[in-house]
Amino acid sequence: MGFVRTVDGDIDPAEMGVTYAHDHIYCIPALWKEKGDVDLLLDSPEASQAELALFAKAGGRTIYDATAIDYGRDVGTVKRIAKAAGVQVIATAGFNKAIMWPGTMPGTGMTFAQWIGAKSRAELARHVVAEVTEGMDGTDIKGGVVKFGTGYNTMSEAEIKVLLAVLDAHKQTGAPIHSHTELGTMALEQLELVRQEGVDPARLTIAHLDRNPDGWLHRKVADSGAFFSFDGITRVKYYPEDVRTRCILDLVRHGHEDQVLVGGDIARRTMFASYGEGGLGMGYILEKWVPRFIEEAGEAGFDGPALVHKFLVENPQRAFAFSS
Repeated sequence: MGFVRTVDGDIDPAEMGVTYAHDHIYCIPALWKEKGDVDLLLDSPEASQAELALFAKAGGRTIYDATAIDYGRDVGTVKRIAKAAGVQVIATAGFNKAIMWPGTMPGTGMTFAQWIGAKSRAELARHVVAEVTEGMDGTDIKGGVVKFGTGYNTMSEAEIKVLLAVLDAHKQTGAPIHSHTELGTMALEQLELVRQEGVDPARLTIAHLDRNPDGWLHRKVADSGAFFSFDGITRVKYYPEDVRTRCILDLVRHGHEDQVLVGGDIARRTMFASYGEGGLGMGYILEKWVPRFIEEAGEAGFDGPALVHKFLVENPQRAFAFSS
């Protein structure tokens, strides 16, 4: 197993401890700022640091911050507040999804759509490689994951170009890969391109598949070897929480417990406990969801504590490690 790249440098995977596999800490997405959607602006370093402190107090040690440049990444601020809170953070190189690309690309005077459209696959790959090997946002802070994303039942030409460039960057750096799926769609289509490019799907973590609780789809994705980021916890507007638990336990029954990761994907002020909105906050998964999952897993005949340790400690060590 290789190293894990955090905003403070490379660490041994065994140093990760309890890990959230998908969250957002501090970010000001250009598109949401331009549209005035205040709930999606995580723009208080003090409040975000307080959230990290809640995570650490609950027993958390490491967070994968899935914030790419098109989602308002600011790794300098994240590094500073994470250090103050005693939390390790893995940052994101690459991009999120085309729905964000009407926003303005920092330092260019162009929209992301215009900037990406003007770049070749090779040029985009060089950009992502530099984010992993040199630094991001005008700093020497390096990305620890390369990311791409696709839309709701769609995969635009530009998204495919970015996807292929990110896979190229993975081949050149060995960085682990993360993908955004909109409401859990297009995972199999993403995997088809990953395979065509000769990339091992076991180096990929696919986000948001719990937004689409389709057991058949989950098993097909799991058969590829890819990791699952179950990151919709608390979002009962989609379905009751026990649906997610059943999806996880179904994967376990089929022998895929080594591919399950857990995160909160907290990206709104109203989801945080420290932004004055009364949200559940970053401590919720460890304090509330884990005990519930252990109870439900036990009722279904599984060793809940052992599964939780896999999902939050063991599996992230492999999912976020660089390959040689």
